[in-house]
Amino acid sequence: MVNVTVSVPEDLRKRMRRLKHVNWSDAARRAFEEEVEREERLAAAETIKKLREASPPDWNSAKEIRRWRDAR
Repeated sequence: MVNVTVSVPEDLRKRMRRLKHVNWSDAARRAFEEEVEREERLAAAETIKKLREASPPDWNSAKEIRRWRDAR
């Protein structure tokens, strides 16, 4: 694992120090993971949107799947 330095406002740090039972490294790790996953989902949604915009307007996915299955 690598170390990352995070800056927080002084008043937040004081509040964090009062909560000694909280594993702040773990809390930060989870928050980073959630944000990365959210950004990856947004990027995937944007890619899907672009693919849909590029497809012909009369394209039907169900018909296409049926065509490929029948071709097997």
